[in-house]
Amino acid sequence: MTTTVYARVESPLGELLLVGETAGGGPDAAGGAGARLRSLSMPGQKGGVAVQDGWRHAPEAFAEAAAQLEAYFAGRSTRFDVPLAQGPGTEFQRRVWAVLESIPYGSTVSYGEVAARVGASGAGVRAVGTAIGRNPLLVVRPCHRVIGVDGALRGYAAGLERKKLLLGIEGVAG
Repeated sequence: MTTTVYARVESPLGELLLVGETAGGGPDAAGGAGARLRSLSMPGQKGGVAVQDGWRHAPEAFAEAAAQLEAYFAGRSTRFDVPLAQGPGTEFQRRVWAVLESIPYGSTVSYGEVAARVGASGAGVRAVGTAIGRNPLLVVRPCHRVIGVDGALRGYAAGLERKKLLLGIEGVAG
């Protein structure tokens, strides 16, 4: 049995909502190793998550994720190493998300390049964009590193200003 837990973390992007799962359902289910992160979203985000009845507020379950986010925003860390829960997503979406996870800090790739990496045809770029837009782990799974082929910032579920801010943190002009 798993328990859904959540925490809110302040960031330069605004308040982040972290949602995850812990093993077991007892009173200390959020202790110890922490939660497997299932979602990281922001206020006003397209398709963002809202706290549901039955979820337990457990900031201690996200202590490591919060520390890594703080280090990232302060420019002291270039990667995330937090346990992830197997969230929703189709096989195609998971392939696209795996490509996102492989994009190095401070780098960008085009939507077309992501499509090529997952074996999608030219028309598949739109499907890739949809899959990227459904990424439930903003910041941690760096969909902000995907831009238009012309270098322009395109699409970001949390808004282009936040995408620009994230790329600026990584030293990429937006």
